[in-house]
Amino acid sequence: MSLASRAFVACFLLMAAASALAGSTVASAAPAALTNSALSLAGLLQVLVGLFFVLAAVAGAAWLLRRMAPGQTTAGGVMKVVGAMAVGPKERVVLVEVGDTWLVLGVAPGQVNALHTLPKQAVPSGVASGASPLFSDWLKRAMDKQFNRKGTAHAPD
Repeated sequence: MSLASRAFVACFLLMAAASALAGSTVASAAPAALTNSALSLAGLLQVLVGLFFVLAAVAGAAWLLRRMAPGQTTAGGVMKVVGAMAVGPKERVVLVEVGDTWLVLGVAPGQVNALHTLPKQAVPSGVASGASPLFSDWLKRAMDKQFNRKGTAHAPD
């Protein structure tokens, strides 16, 4: 079942629940309207309870759609993303560990290509922690390279 059809079914169920709830509140509110004013505590409480049920149905439908979204299943720890690097605005090179094998994958919108297969290796300490170098460190190294190429060792003001 596609995501769009799941969303349609969830909206349909939500509308059916809301109409059933509205029908029961209208039917029970008619005799109360004859004896109580519109601003009575019972009328206000009835509106708040109805609002709570509608909001709970919306939250439940959103949770259900999120849980049933395609591609969100886990592989039970069999696969692990070791690292990734952007090579373009929408393209990435991803290193995935599957058992005792590392796969180098090229990922672009609408396609994934296996670029290379490697045996499992020890992960370098900087990559194992998941910490990427800070932008400020990268900028400093890039500026040092730039100024060292031109023969000047001083930074601009």
